[in-house]
Amino acid sequence: MKLKFDGTQRVQIDAVASIADLFDDLVSPLSSAYSVGAAGELAIVPNGVLPSDEDLLSNLRSVQTRNGLALDDALKPITRAATVGGAEVDWSFPNFSVEMETGTGKTYVYLRTALELSRRYGFKKYIVVVPTIAICQGVVTMLRLTREHFADLYPDVRYGSQTYDSRNLGQARHFVLSPSTEFLIMTLDSFNKSRNVIYRRADRLQGEAAISLLQAARPILILDEPQNMGSEIATHSLGGLTPLFALRYSATHRDPYNLVYRLTPLDAYRLGLVKQIEVAGIERELDANRPFVHLESIDSTKKRPSAALSVHVLRAGGGVRQRRLVVRPGIDLRLRTKRPEYGGYIVEEVNPAAATVRFSNNLELTIGESTGVDRSAIFASQIRYTIREHLLRQERLRSRGIKVLSLFFVDQVLNYEGENPVIRNLFDVAFEELKQDFDSWKGLRPADVRAAYFASRRRRGGRIEYLNTGPAAATEDDKKAFELIMKDKEGLLSFDEPVAFIFSHSALREGWDNPNVCQICTLNQSISEIRKRQEIGRGIRLVVDQSGARVSAPECNVLTVVANESYERYVARYQKELTEDLGADTSGTVPANARQRREVRLRKSVAQSGPFGELWERIRRKTRYSVRIDTEALLAAVVPALDDIEIQPVRVQVSKGRIIALEAGFEHQAVTGTKTLDRGNAKGSVEDLIETTLHLLEHGSQPCRVTRRTVLQILLRSRTKAAALANPHGWATTVTRILREKVTQQLVEGIAYEPLEESHSLESFDEVSDSWEDRVVESKLGLYDHVVVDSNVERRFVQSLERDSRTMAYVKLPNWYRVETPVGSYNPDWAVAQTEQDEHGQPLGNVYFVAETKALYSPDALRLSEQRKISCGRAHFDSLGVRFEVVTSLADLDRDSGLPKSS
Repeated sequence: MKLKFDGTQRVQIDAVASIADLFDDLVSPLSSAYSVGAAGELAIVPNGVLPSDEDLLSNLRSVQTRNGLALDDALKPITRAATVGGAEVDWSFPNFSVEMETGTGKTYVYLRTALELSRRYGFKKYIVVVPTIAICQGVVTMLRLTREHFADLYPDVRYGSQTYDSRNLGQARHFVLSPSTEFLIMTLDSFNKSRNVIYRRADRLQGEAAISLLQAARPILILDEPQNMGSEIATHSLGGLTPLFALRYSATHRDPYNLVYRLTPLDAYRLGLVKQIEVAGIERELDANRPFVHLESIDSTKKRPSAALSVHVLRAGGGVRQRRLVVRPGIDLRLRTKRPEYGGYIVEEVNPAAATVRFSNNLELTIGESTGVDRSAIFASQIRYTIREHLLRQERLRSRGIKVLSLFFVDQVLNYEGENPVIRNLFDVAFEELKQDFDSWKGLRPADVRAAYFASRRRRGGRIEYLNTGPAAATEDDKKAFELIMKDKEGLLSFDEPVAFIFSHSALREGWDNPNVCQICTLNQSISEIRKRQEIGRGIRLVVDQSGARVSAPECNVLTVVANESYERYVARYQKELTEDLGADTSGTVPANARQRREVRLRKSVAQSGPFGELWERIRRKTRYSVRIDTEALLAAVVPALDDIEIQPVRVQVSKGRIIALEAGFEHQAVTGTKTLDRGNAKGSVEDLIETTLHLLEHGSQPCRVTRRTVLQILLRSRTKAAALANPHGWATTVTRILREKVTQQLVEGIAYEPLEESHSLESFDEVSDSWEDRVVESKLGLYDHVVVDSNVERRFVQSLERDSRTMAYVKLPNWYRVETPVGSYNPDWAVAQTEQDEHGQPLGNVYFVAETKALYSPDALRLSEQRKISCGRAHFDSLGVRFEVVTSLADLDRDSGLPKSS
């Protein structure tokens, strides 16, 4: 199989454009300076120069306004001392942040952004800085997988990539000399210490340090997960690369320098860009006869250290509950818990150095350890639940070409690979038993279907230690697992590969994911302290099928987290993280309870009823649309918008220099001083101007075709003719942006739909599906016995339909019921059949309508893309003779009299 990439996803296109538009009208390819040497000398190809802070800030605020973000009053650069040419200088560089929820294509977006910047402005040198080896490998894999895709999107941009290796410093030379766009992927650890090889003079570089060459290129930094690079040492090291500017990409920025784009978890869920999440909480019931003690933490900040314990205390009305206690030496747990079972549990010593607590009965616990709990029983329950869930889900999704994966996190590698591998043994026993119910699995052994990656290992003092530094020291089997899990994403997703259950420790967290991970199981002796968003992020992407295409159907995209704690506790911690990270409303992102599923069944009596049959007959037909562009109206919209924008002449910074080789190493010699030239008097040709504009329109992220005559008329009617000839690229870029917006607006406003003979089939409705108890509403009038709702607005709408005496039948339209529009396919919410009544409640006739439910009644409050899709949906249903409304409740429909009656 080969993974396919969709270059038309609106959120990704918007994220790319948000960065690229920062430099609109300010930078053109002509402004990239070259440090050119004579024959035989190095010719470094740097990124050039930036416009003034004032101009950049103006464009930044325009992008922030467009994206609905708070406006910055100033650029927020990072200024750090850097050693350049042997001298200490204060190096300042602006930073721009993009926030995208995990699983929505962050790596894809920043690679595409770099290519867009290269195409538009000639920026060619990019250093991708990552905090870990795993993230580094993820970037390398993404570059490989997207090679053909980006070649189609950017046929004129040649680019190469390499991973920094201190044993091959020739990479730095190639990076700075290559005329192509170049990516250099580096871990922060490779240049954040003075002893790093990058700072050493090397014979291979004729006595110069690799850092000097990288500095000369004025690289653009792409910081992947910059929240892990916020220390003083890290920022000083980043400044030492003397970047032109930095782009920061994360789902959880700690300090979002000049935020230009944001896609929140709520946005991602609402737009169907990530999987739905459910949590199966597995915990052992409290055993009143076995004293439970779990050591959570030790605080040594005061003179007398203290420890935080979890214990079982007596309830006022009887029974026990788990409670957190802070204790010091001398505390008697029997008295604190009011339970005689804790006799002998007097705290004798709290040892911060050893991270232990010792009790008077000689029991000693290390942080994270527990006593009084049967960990094997909990492990066994989690593993069995995960395997069975996996096998059941694979049976459902096999016919759709989707291979299901499960990921297990263990907190001790020895529990899987040690002399007594309790986790591996429990898995093997459970798999052998459960596979008997599934024919397609009977011929497979446990060893065939599981693989583990725990990074590299080394022996020290007779013990095996595991390090996150790659598979160099691992066994042959481990190397194969590394290649499969970390590199061969496509191979792992194929049905030809039997491995479907993956075990790991810390190596598969940030930086690794797989779209077909549908179960994540946390196997820990204590409650997992991994951040929940980080945990969920390993499997939140939408699944792909055997052709490599993404499958967006909601029923295929559910991530089950099998946790070793209660559902309530897991969800509380997850929501707390969302609130801490986003500081915003997190409603709509609450994971469902996997252990409280509800079967949803088709009510055939409703499907065969007269009212529903009449409703379906009206809405079943598909349509095709036609659009017409009114050239005069388009010109009337584009020209005034263009005249309102000031297009600055190109200002080019020119310098000439050379790098010569001396005994001590490389040295840069200036041949001329730096001059800024105003090219306002330069004249481009009209023909070149039109060709550039047409090329940008056709090959941009949103292809748009207009005639040569239309572009010429824009030029002739506009007051920007002089600016166009003085700065052809700036004018073409500006016109391209305005034209795309106005053409899209015309397409939507002038769209016409024509009904076809082809129609949606009633047989496409699933007879049985499932959802979660807290997301369904019981129904007596709907097509199903329960209605799955995605929000409180939908819940209230269903409840009002059920209570309304006029309602005869209704259905929430499934994901496959789609209306094609010029701005993407549209899935409306509801189709309803009601009987109209007079003021005495007497029936007057039947009415049929389609409703789109939104939290706000006014369509003006919706996003522009949603408005446009809804507008097209209205035109589609108008062509079918069906009323269409955007409402927040059923009462909104009653405000409008004159409901259409059935014939």
